[in-house]
Amino acid sequence: MARILFVMTGVDYWTLADGTKHPTGYWAEEFAAPYEAFTAAGHEIVVATPGGVAPAIDRGSLAPEANGGPEGADRIAETLRKAVELNNPVRLDEVDLADYDAVYYPGGHGPMEDLSVNADSGRLLTAALASGKPLGVVCHAPAALLATADAAGESPFAGYRVTGFTNAEETMAGFADKAQWLLEDRLVALGADFRAGAPFAPHIEVDRNLYTGQNPASSAPLAAELLRAL
Repeated sequence: MARILFVMTGVDYWTLADGTKHPTGYWAEEFAAPYEAFTAAGHEIVVATPGGVAPAIDRGSLAPEANGGPEGADRIAETLRKAVELNNPVRLDEVDLADYDAVYYPGGHGPMEDLSVNADSGRLLTAALASGKPLGVVCHAPAALLATADAAGESPFAGYRVTGFTNAEETMAGFADKAQWLLEDRLVALGADFRAGAPFAPHIEVDRNLYTGQNPASSAPLAAELLRAL
C-alpha cells in the first residue's frame, strides 16, 4: 500500500484583474476521480493545505453539466461526502516528503491564487521532482510550479514537458480577458515545454517522474498513469 499526498488549495476565491474575488476552490472531479482510483487500489490518501485549512470546493464543479449529467454529479458528490480526509488536512509547512510514496495536486482556480506563490509548496515540488517519486499535477494546479522559481527566475521544472489548462480553454471558459495572468503563458515563461491538446479533451504528459494533465477530463487518465508508476 502506498501513501499519497494530495496538496490542495486553501482559498475559496481567485482575484481577477479588476480586483474582484471570483468564488472558487478545488475542482471536484480533479479530486474525486484520482481519490476513487487510488483508494480502490488500497492506497492511503493524506490531504495537505496551506495552514491546514479544510479545502473549499468550486461549487460550479458540482453541477450536472460539469459531470456528464445528474448521475455523474451525484456520484462525485457522494465521493466527496465519504472522503473524510478533506475534513482533516495536515499543514503544508509540516509535510515531510519522506512519509509519502507519491504527490498529487488537484486543480481548480484556487491554486492560481495561493499555491502559485506558496514557498512551502515550491520546496515540496522541488524535492518531489528530485526524489524520483511520482508527481502528478492537473489543470490549474501547475500554477504551483511557479513557486519553484528562485530569485533569478530559474526553476527545476524548466525543460520538462508539461501540460495544464490552456489559453484556449480559459478563453472558452470566459476568464481569459478577466484573469491577471494565464497559466499557459506563465509556464512557458518559466521555461517549461508546454504541450496543449484539444480543448477540454483528456490529455496528459509524462516526463520522467512528472505527470501533468490538461483539464478536468484528464484527471482520471492521469491517476491511471500514476497508479502504474507506484
